[in-house]
Amino acid sequence: MRAPLKIAEALCACGLLLLGGCGPMSQSSYLAGYDRDISSSTQAIETARDDAQRAAAYSKRGRAYSEKARYSRAFKLISSEEYGRLFGLAIQDHDQAIALDPASAEAYFSRGQAYYDRASLETVVDGVLVVTDAAARKAWFDPAVADFRKAVERDSRYEQAWDMLGLTHETTGELDLAISEYSQEMALNSLGKSRVANAYCLRGDSDQKEKKYDAAVADYEKAIDLGATADDWSCDPYNPLFGLYDKNRRYDQAWEVVHKAQTSRKWVMPELLDRLKKDSGRNN
Repeated sequence: MRAPLKIAEALCACGLLLLGGCGPMSQSSYLAGYDRDISSSTQAIETARDDAQRAAAYSKRGRAYSEKARYSRAFKLISSEEYGRLFGLAIQDHDQAIALDPASAEAYFSRGQAYYDRASLETVVDGVLVVTDAAARKAWFDPAVADFRKAVERDSRYEQAWDMLGLTHETTGELDLAISEYSQEMALNSLGKSRVANAYCLRGDSDQKEKKYDAAVADYEKAIDLGATADDWSCDPYNPLFGLYDKNRRYDQAWEVVHKAQTSRKWVMPELLDRLKKDSGRNN
């Protein structure tokens, strides 16, 4: 399975930073920005007129601590111990924000994002997605899911929280849940449609590996109907689907998928296409 989109976006961002120059000056600028946010949020906490304002300031400072920790760790600027300390400060602030304003969807979302980012960072080593111990992953993904769920309980139209629920469950391979959550997001914004299409495709890939071919075909078809796109970070439903149709001698349906792929300018695997031509005795 390819890297989930959230992790992919993080890696892409790192790549862009490297292209733009990540020398000491650039790194210092980024870290100074986080320190300014921490300082201004501390001042806002002290001058807040009510608990809602104070909670928002704690939440902002928590995000700054978390982002500083993540950035510094990604570029190996701090030790594991310092990373843990900064992350601990972030969670303390998020906890305080929730205690002050427990009705706030944003407060829960921000803490969930901190947990998710830590889990995601710890699955990436030197820019490569790696498989980690399942228990270690659950230690951070479980509280992230719990907080994102609290966010949508407080605001059912919180599209970012639905997106993060889907991304978390996609990352952990719980694709039934991801599809359900992305479907909720799809009702709120256009991004949800591409997310759920990709999740159907990923579930089709999982079904195919488990030799659940009928289920795989149904999921690939659903992904295509939803407009799945095969790019660097998403699943391709076209090639495996027409390959399965070919394998089951459903040649008309196989060619229909090939034509859809070609019309949509999707890449068609030459070896699969050659096999389909040979098996069907047709060229189109």
